[in-house]
Amino acid sequence: MQGSVTVHMAAPPEVVWSLVSDVTRIGELSPETFEAVWLRGATGPELGAYFKGHVKRNGVGPVYWTKCQVEHCVVGEDFGFVVLVGDRPTNHWRYQLRATDGGTEVTESFRLETQAWSKAYWALLGWARGKTNERGMRQTLERIKEIVEAEAR
Repeated sequence: MQGSVTVHMAAPPEVVWSLVSDVTRIGELSPETFEAVWLRGATGPELGAYFKGHVKRNGVGPVYWTKCQVEHCVVGEDFGFVVLVGDRPTNHWRYQLRATDGGTEVTESFRLETQAWSKAYWALLGWARGKTNERGMRQTLERIKEIVEAEAR
């Protein structure tokens, strides 16, 4: 009930991190989440900050809002958040950055919480959703790469 994709980017980790941690720019990057806003007075990434994302599932619908909370926040290295249903965690998304010669290796990952409903869902439809998530993560990372490499020139 998890997956990841890694892409190398010819840009420094701080440049990549500033883009992936700016949830207000998600509409430029994600094939499913087309906007996000900080909540509860948050104005940027910090551990414990809340935001909500506006999602168009599979790029076609249904359309809904998700509440999220930042759970990893290390400048230039790690940005991650958990999607909440009520106050219960359901899905963890994370961007981990590793400096390399000539740039940054960026890994985007997701991990579903292990709950009875998620086990059943994953057993029935997980193969399809896992492939959709991996395609979406690759699209997101390729869009990030395009933006940060243009900025780094």
